[in-house]
Amino acid sequence: MTSFSSFAFNARWLAVPAAALLFTACASTSTPTSTPVASAPAAAPASATPVKVKVFVAAMFEIGQNTGDRAGEFQHWYERYWKGARPIAVPGALQPVYCNADGVCGAVLGMGKVNSSSSMQAILLNPQLDFSQAYYVISGVAGTPPSRGTIGEVSWATWLVDYDLGHRWAPEENKPGEPTFMPRKGYEDYRRFRLNPDLVSWAMKLSGNTPLKDSESARKYRLRYPDAAARRAPFVGTGTHMTGDTFFHGPGMSKQAQYIAKLYGADDYVITEMEAAAITLVIKRTHGTDRVMSLRGAVNFDQGSPKETTLQHLDPAPGETAGGFAETVENIELVGSRVVDHIVSNWPVWSAGVPKP
Repeated sequence: MTSFSSFAFNARWLAVPAAALLFTACASTSTPTSTPVASAPAAAPASATPVKVKVFVAAMFEIGQNTGDRAGEFQHWYERYWKGARPIAVPGALQPVYCNADGVCGAVLGMGKVNSSSSMQAILLNPQLDFSQAYYVISGVAGTPPSRGTIGEVSWATWLVDYDLGHRWAPEENKPGEPTFMPRKGYEDYRRFRLNPDLVSWAMKLSGNTPLKDSESARKYRLRYPDAAARRAPFVGTGTHMTGDTFFHGPGMSKQAQYIAKLYGADDYVITEMEAAAITLVIKRTHGTDRVMSLRGAVNFDQGSPKETTLQHLDPAPGETAGGFAETVENIELVGSRVVDHIVSNWPVWSAGVPKP
């Protein structure tokens, strides 16, 4: 899921059964969950020959079942690649792994750094799966600053930056207007990851012109914001994804996220989410980061409009959320599957490494 700043994944939203989310999150009235409502089918028996994984798609949550109901982050992927596939039980992982005959595998890892990265570690180390040549798509919903993005957009990460590793203090204990964050020394290898520029270029080349879904509710909501970027129709873009366990909200916190991105030498902060940097660190320690992609769809802005307070944006009244969640989760899969299908269809080339764009 995402590290929301103003998500309908707020406290009230989470209290209602069945919904959606975000780092700055989503507009919905049901509660996301990583646990299926009905009992899962029996796990597939361990095979003597491990599955050769070509692409692994990681989602953070699903709302209910993997198919046939309201879609969360995993359902559209599941229905495209794994409908009818038998689950592979992985001890230590939140949910089973699914694979198809083409070597496309995926799973729901859980929301937040610890939840998602511990699932990823268990899956990577499971002997039923061979990740020696795998590519990874870390996929989910997110928030975006209105100065950089809009509801329904889909973003490929160029950099992943950890929002939490550092020192913070209260604004009233600081000089007015100055940042309230200082990096923690000794965490240089953990707090930022530059994703393979050639792989990002390929992703944009293959998916940049994908027709995206939109909703009337999202179109109306965008008009609350004066920013040209916020008023745009959904698009496919790139930039820094900020990973934090904090659901931060408001222009001050958004400005601080941009400050951290620039402090670390990354591109502009365009997406707020909750998992990608942690998952990437786990992958790096086992197989390297050369084949990692982070794909996020924006379901909310990380701050309110000029006419609402941060608390009003954090806990919106009924009917005041952004809308567009259903369209965004569909957009993510529409964009991402173009890259997944290209890699699998051209595996003799891609198996050796990322070709030059």
